[in-house]
Amino acid sequence: MKLSALALLSLAAGTQATHEYRAHHAKRQAPGSPNAPVSTITTAASTAHSSNAGPSAVNPSSTTGTGSAATNKPTPTGPPLYPIPPPQGNVPPLSKITSGMPSVATQPVPTTYKPGASAPIEGAPPLPTAFVFRQADWPPQDTIPDTNSPEVQAWMKELDGIDIPNYKPTVDGSCGGDPAAAADAQNRGWWTCGGWTRDTDVTACPDKYTWGVSFDDGPGFYTQQLLSYLDEKDIKATFFVVGSRVIERPNVLIEEYMGGNEISVHTWSHKHLTSLTNEQIVAELGWTRKAIKDVLGVTPTTMRPPFGDIDDRVRAISLAMGMVPVIWTRTPSAGQFDTNDWKVAGGVVTGIDSFNSFQGILGNASIIDTGFIVLQHDLYDITVELATGYTLNAAQTHNPPFTLKPIGQCMSIPSSDMYRESNTNKTFPAKPVSDDAVSGHNAGGGSSSASLNAAATGTLPGLAVLLSFTIVLVQALF
Repeated sequence: MKLSALALLSLAAGTQATHEYRAHHAKRQAPGSPNAPVSTITTAASTAHSSNAGPSAVNPSSTTGTGSAATNKPTPTGPPLYPIPPPQGNVPPLSKITSGMPSVATQPVPTTYKPGASAPIEGAPPLPTAFVFRQADWPPQDTIPDTNSPEVQAWMKELDGIDIPNYKPTVDGSCGGDPAAAADAQNRGWWTCGGWTRDTDVTACPDKYTWGVSFDDGPGFYTQQLLSYLDEKDIKATFFVVGSRVIERPNVLIEEYMGGNEISVHTWSHKHLTSLTNEQIVAELGWTRKAIKDVLGVTPTTMRPPFGDIDDRVRAISLAMGMVPVIWTRTPSAGQFDTNDWKVAGGVVTGIDSFNSFQGILGNASIIDTGFIVLQHDLYDITVELATGYTLNAAQTHNPPFTLKPIGQCMSIPSSDMYRESNTNKTFPAKPVSDDAVSGHNAGGGSSSASLNAAATGTLPGLAVLLSFTIVLVQALF
């Protein structure tokens, strides 16, 4: 039997990754040092760090004061292809948004929520005791956690009884780096090489012209600017957070959550998951899950693989740990609903180049039968300014108009089901005993008969659906 992502969630519910892309993300999630000086950070940014805000580690851009991921001058790909809109608010003109631009002042977190404050989610526990960072309690930031720790060994038990596909880790998560794995991409459901997905993935909002709003890699120093804009425009988003950033800026995470936005897992150190061992994948997901729960008191039931780098082995592990994969949308012609904001922050293209490509991508909304999920980032001032000054404004003024929603909401998932503690379906995750194949799809819409090898799949609460599966309760979740 085929079990779709919509069943997984609303029952509660590639192109090759380039070396340039990988290099940018390596910079973007560069290791921080808890002893890094904060004197080089703007005053507002320092204000955003409370005494319990975790380590003062920052990415390189935060300490240089440039606010950019790199200072190399980008090579423009061409002149504007679309009318350039006027900037919104205090955002610079699009022609000025480029790597190396002066950094804007950051905003302090405006609200201090006290422990015990009521959660914005029905059935969720109140905010826990204020988070206090202790270095000995956590793995080194932005590095793959030790798999021999008691925590990881305990989390590995969540895979017991689950048939995890026996795929060898890819060399580096790229097609060019591992031609043998790339040749088998369809069989192994590898998104990076050809856009292969499974029905257990969330890849698009079901309703046409619905924009699934998402931001990756924070919480960052400039996330508060984004939150202020979203509040002003009454927009909610899904934030895919990195564990190493969560322990740095717990108060920003609290602001996201208490403001009604959705929180999801984006790993501890932002590595290509297909290149990791089973134990390392569990460590990356487990530590991020723990960081979120320690700060918010809730555990997300969704995740997004960095770079979209997922295959059936990664899917099975994620689902066994109670997290449904969420990726951004690709069109039949392999176009991606990617704002390319990361390329501007990485010094690869200019703001105008990003706007050109993004406006072209928006035209794809009329040729697909569903809505879509858009990839954006909130780690740098450049990416936040592109969002608040241009891309989100383009979404709100588009003709026909887009409906902007967080991903869970666009999937008609009750907000309570986005977190384990308030989830009303006690059979999630579930293990199918059927050997039926789970179909795979690539960007061209083709199907694959490749099976998930009876990997962990499951359902979240919502509509009552009869499944021809024997459901195995995972007692550790409840």
